[in-house]
Amino acid sequence: MPQQINNFIDGQWIPSRSRSPLPSVNPATEELLAHAWNSDAQDVDVAVLAAQAAYNSWRLMPAPRRGEILFQVAHLLTERKQEISRLMTSEMGKVLTEAQGDVQEAIDMAYYMAGEGRRLMGYTAPVEMPNKFGMALRDSVGVVGLITPWNFPIAVPSWKMLPALIAGNTVIWKPGEDVPATAAAFVKVFEDAGLPAGVLNLVTGAGDTGAALVDHPGVRVISFTGSTTTGLGVYTRAAKLGKKVTLEMGGKNAIIVMDDANLSLAVDAINWSAFGTTGQRCTACSRLIVQRGIKPRLVEALVEKARSLKLGYGLEPDVEVGPLVNQRALDKVAGYMDVARDEGVRVLVGGGRPANMDKGFFFEPTLFDGVLAGMRVEQEEIFGPVLSIVEVESLDEAIQVSNSVPYGLSSSIFTENVNAAFRAMRDLTTGIVYINHGTTGAEIQFPFGGTRGTGNGMREAGQAGLDTYTEWKSVYVDFSGRLQRAQIDTGDALDQD
Repeated sequence: MPQQINNFIDGQWIPSRSRSPLPSVNPATEELLAHAWNSDAQDVDVAVLAAQAAYNSWRLMPAPRRGEILFQVAHLLTERKQEISRLMTSEMGKVLTEAQGDVQEAIDMAYYMAGEGRRLMGYTAPVEMPNKFGMALRDSVGVVGLITPWNFPIAVPSWKMLPALIAGNTVIWKPGEDVPATAAAFVKVFEDAGLPAGVLNLVTGAGDTGAALVDHPGVRVISFTGSTTTGLGVYTRAAKLGKKVTLEMGGKNAIIVMDDANLSLAVDAINWSAFGTTGQRCTACSRLIVQRGIKPRLVEALVEKARSLKLGYGLEPDVEVGPLVNQRALDKVAGYMDVARDEGVRVLVGGGRPANMDKGFFFEPTLFDGVLAGMRVEQEEIFGPVLSIVEVESLDEAIQVSNSVPYGLSSSIFTENVNAAFRAMRDLTTGIVYINHGTTGAEIQFPFGGTRGTGNGMREAGQAGLDTYTEWKSVYVDFSGRLQRAQIDTGDALDQD
């Protein structure tokens, strides 16, 4: 029987007031997996009221104690890793090993942010007046709204949720509409770890639910991960209300391969970067910028590799590529095959649905050749198992092509030349640069995010991950024991405004 997924508000699992159903379908079998709710503005309002009521007691709990609860979250996630990973594979399609990595990201982040409960670093600095002490402290913000995608249904929420909680905020989370069961399993971990009622609230739904969260006056911060079009709409709506917003949006990532590259290393990395998670990653490689000399050998090896990949249900043994998440995603990727043909691009391998699969939203790993800089397939985010090959003459041209798209999340270069590697580190205008490694993966101790159309300058993970969910408070202490007049005429005094 399909599982019923309710909202989690104020420590209780309750149905949506809208009673509007939201089905969750296994993308590999097209079977109904769960029923959730397409929540409305009333549901969001109830969640905000719960988060507001819980805020004062949560922010006043000592941060090390908040950290102890997050340590327990990490322990429980470790115990339930296989169970949640299998659910994730069934609900959104990525193969089991990738789902396990998704959960591991959240385990790592829980341990990391739990440790921040004994840091949450501020700083001290000298002040101008005698017998005074100055310091800058991180302070919580209030109620935080999180809107996350389906493709990393545990990892991405953990990057937002855990720093928000350790800083003393309360949270309302709207997960991707395709993954309500995985989201509920994640929230159950927090409930079982002893998180107080109202501190974390789950509201399932689609676009209207997210809009209600963005518009609610009781929500101080919005953190969004998803498409650029939707993200900019969120930014515009939230800006009118004076809200703090962090955006993590699209990508059109490139791997550069120079003539002196280690071929076998590059082939394995490109294959994983392009076709892992069926290309449904913001960090996926969708452009291969390759120098003329190595191109024939590289392309031959990539075609062979792509043809050998096993497609199927990610819980089955040896499956390497799962389905796209839903029919809309499949239609979008298929539509770009017509775009490629109109632009004169050659399809070297793939280009359609597998002939032997009549169920599931599967699409063959696809390689485009003859792609030129500026073509739609080179500029636009396809978000599927499609790799466009662009030939270049030099490192300068490769860097220029890599930087020429509207996005700036990740980039990579394969070269044995240390000078070329350092030039790439300096000149590639992306938030993440890889040397001799594919454009995949992120470690939780480093800032994650991109430039241009990928984001709005904020970063997730690492110390930078706390910036979204804290405000700076400057504190001055006079320990002279007597009133001192500011020496305004000398220009040495503090600003009296």
